[in-house]
Amino acid sequence: MTDFSDSKTSASPASSSPTAPSAPDGTALRYDGVAYDGSPITAVYLADAQTDAALGLVFHGSELPRIVHWGRRLSAPGTLLASYDALRPQRVSGALDDTPWPSVLPTQAESWIGEPRLVVRRGGVELFPKFTVTGIDTGDTAGLVPATVDFDPQSGPEDIADVTGRTRTTGPSRVPGVIVHAEDAELGVGLEWHAQIVAGGLVRQQAAIRNLFGADHATLEVGKVELGFPVPATATEILTATGHHLRERSPQRQPFTVGRFAKPQLAGRPDFDASLLLTAGVPGFDFTHGEAYAVHVAWSGNAELSAERLPYTQGIIGGGEALFGGEITLPGAGAESYETPWVYGSFGDGLNEVAARFHEYVRSRHPRLFAHGRPVLLNTWEAVYFQHDFDTLKALAAKAAATGVERFVVDDGWFGSRRDDTSGLGDWQIAQDVWPDGPKSLKALADTVHGLGMQFGLWFEPEMVNPDSDVARAHPDWILAPAPGRLPMQGRSQQVLDLTNPDAFAYILDAMDTLTGKLGIDYIKWDHNKLVTEAVSPRTGRPAVHAQTEAVYRIFRELIRNHPGLEIESCSSGGGRVDLGILEYASRIWASDCVDPVERADIQRYTSLLVPSAMIGEHVGASPAHSTHRATSQELRMAMAFLGHMGVEWNLLKEPDDAVAELAVWIAEFKKHRDWFAIDTCVHSDSTDPSTRLDGLVMPSRDAAIYRFTQLTTGQTYPAAPMRLPGLDPARTYRVSPLDPCLALADAADPSGIANGQSTLGWWTADGVLMTGEALARYGIRPPSLHPAQAVLFKVVAEGVAD
Repeated sequence: MTDFSDSKTSASPASSSPTAPSAPDGTALRYDGVAYDGSPITAVYLADAQTDAALGLVFHGSELPRIVHWGRRLSAPGTLLASYDALRPQRVSGALDDTPWPSVLPTQAESWIGEPRLVVRRGGVELFPKFTVTGIDTGDTAGLVPATVDFDPQSGPEDIADVTGRTRTTGPSRVPGVIVHAEDAELGVGLEWHAQIVAGGLVRQQAAIRNLFGADHATLEVGKVELGFPVPATATEILTATGHHLRERSPQRQPFTVGRFAKPQLAGRPDFDASLLLTAGVPGFDFTHGEAYAVHVAWSGNAELSAERLPYTQGIIGGGEALFGGEITLPGAGAESYETPWVYGSFGDGLNEVAARFHEYVRSRHPRLFAHGRPVLLNTWEAVYFQHDFDTLKALAAKAAATGVERFVVDDGWFGSRRDDTSGLGDWQIAQDVWPDGPKSLKALADTVHGLGMQFGLWFEPEMVNPDSDVARAHPDWILAPAPGRLPMQGRSQQVLDLTNPDAFAYILDAMDTLTGKLGIDYIKWDHNKLVTEAVSPRTGRPAVHAQTEAVYRIFRELIRNHPGLEIESCSSGGGRVDLGILEYASRIWASDCVDPVERADIQRYTSLLVPSAMIGEHVGASPAHSTHRATSQELRMAMAFLGHMGVEWNLLKEPDDAVAELAVWIAEFKKHRDWFAIDTCVHSDSTDPSTRLDGLVMPSRDAAIYRFTQLTTGQTYPAAPMRLPGLDPARTYRVSPLDPCLALADAADPSGIANGQSTLGWWTADGVLMTGEALARYGIRPPSLHPAQAVLFKVVAEGVAD
């Protein structure tokens, strides 16, 4: 039974340490008491037993609450009342009467003198609100999580089971939550702050700002709302990621010193440089160890992640949407509000636990998707580029189907004058010169693909337009532009279509909706190739990134609801739009345009800090790789694609039969495991040798796992040192043996040439070796000695469990 009641326990002074009532799986509890100085205090405790996650808030009088606990559940949550007296800082010399102790939205009125976290203006004049709490709600509304995007109101909620029998609902759900109502009546600013503990034990925050004044006052402009989580003083190191096209998610570390570290993203999308997570932890924290706390802004437009520490107080990590001046204005009398994106927080002992919380939340938003394994797909981009031809693609589809591919995706080049990337973008009509009506039409190809038992996918780039296109010539007012007669700096011969214009929005939605129905499209690859800069709507004369992002979400929703079963991939020149905002709707992300498996080793690893492996597009490409011209073995390319959403980015018509046959073997092996891959726990091992990587997927029951060992370059240790296997049950005994396609790849007579060991590796046999989970986690197992840019996979199965 889950208790979401607004229960109260009174206590005299906070120091009396009241004992909490027993907490069920989901708990939202409130306690009232009195502080040492006689002022009233209130504590709110949110907890989830299943994920061992909790959030504790303390209110002093009518002040905004402070987060005094974020982590695992408390044994006596009523003691949160004592937190006010226990943690309140003393006054110090040379400062204000109150030493900064940040609330959930600190302002200068509560002595915050760091970077402004709330910026509101009226008539161009900065306001300095001092909020008074007017209500605290821990009831049903506070813990409401909306239905998933594919929820059908006609049939009602569906409980969908995965391979373990665990169900997840498409309908709305209730979780522990709180809503705090506050206002500054004198300045006419209203605030509503939400916090919830959602699936996986993630804590998320959101704020809404309202204008309380009427039309006789100037409108209220919102310039910034940045939410955050305090972290312990021991969290003195920050991990983020940087990157660029073809090298996304490159990790970087630095000390968390006094001052502010911020990563703004102002390209109208998270972009290649997006960190996904900003993580603060104890020095040296890594995947398997170290207290760590991470934040993420669930927004697909402009945003900022930050970490800040003042000389007076502990560090805060968080972020919010990055707004341009005039982008959000609120007319009078509360008619409208600005709602921030959700800011998510995760914690754990090591990054594997931090990531697992995000993964479980994403699974909860896509129960249908994770009820089974992902279909293997072939995307035509690197196979044919713009050279579309019915006979070629029909033959490629047949070859793909024979190899085990289940989804065939036609990429850019099927519409308008789009024979290269300089023209036709935005003209979403099938090109008759390439796909003429009749037996060699695009519809005929889609029917052929369906007849082969595969799903049919098609590429779109709905937000973009070539100036050399019919739609741009007919509707120049549909293009975002900073001034009349001046377009933004161009990128890839593209500009950005103004989807905040109702006519442009209707054109795009109608074109995509009609083609999806006409062709029987099962899957859309949604691309986004131009940085969104100087983004002003000609219709309003105001910056439009916020409204543009909301319009994109709306098109996703409409298409998915109009076409049940439709899946949409978020691609943005590869990994340029990866965030929990788009993942509410998208069923897959394309991690990078680079399918070079050496580069992909870390791109995929650090993308998986946020995204479950089964949603990360990982493709077997050609050698040499088109993006880097690096030659790699087919074994490495297949191994690197095996633990994600496996696909093919390769012209199989030009490959020898033995290469295609080997690909078919690996695809068949992937299909044996993919139902488990959908829900397995993704783990990464730590290594002091920068040349090696070990990644794995472990069953939730810990009955079995599959790990991948990769030797990226020559190593510091030769042969490679034993690698620890995280995620197993330390008390159980496991049989460790090569995955079947890899069995013959690492002995002294290795026919493939990927290994360089000169003697037999004792455990690399069909029978393998028996070891305890504790030994595998503590001491590890010696991997095969491989040449640089090689990888192998092996399985770990608990004794008594069928292989």
